[in-house]
Amino acid sequence: MTIKVGDKIPAGKLRHMTAEGPKDISTDELFGGKKVVLFAVPGAFTPTCSAKHLPGFVQKSGDIKAKGVDDIVCVSVNDAFVMGAWGKDQQADGKVHMVADGNGDFTRALGLEMDGTGYGMGKRSQRYALVAENGVVKSLNVEKPGTFEVSSAESILGGL
Repeated sequence: MTIKVGDKIPAGKLRHMTAEGPKDISTDELFGGKKVVLFAVPGAFTPTCSAKHLPGFVQKSGDIKAKGVDDIVCVSVNDAFVMGAWGKDQQADGKVHMVADGNGDFTRALGLEMDGTGYGMGKRSQRYALVAENGVVKSLNVEKPGTFEVSSAESILGGL
């Protein structure tokens, strides 16, 4: 079952890079008591994700946070090393929190898994963006396969 507006973000652990290396971070730490924009991409360093999706949130991070958003989080079914390197490459530090869902557990819990095995990508996340307040989904924009329209930084900013 896919998560929907009004649902609570499922409890779980993700990973992120720190100065000491990869560390677990709970969904409670990410979402508890905060207004958060979470967006997901099918893969780090992939064309649309690197040319449009993440850069849009990096560029618009100040505008989004000015609307009362405490954190902008990017998640992908990649490992923390890849997400950390991609964040550095995209100059996301201090703007977008890069988190890894290496085994896809969080993605499956949300009901937003995509089967990319036909493209050699394995199981990945659908492309989407959501706004959550204190861990409750307030808006959810899931892309149709192959599109990039409703989950962009501009789209989320327009809905805040």
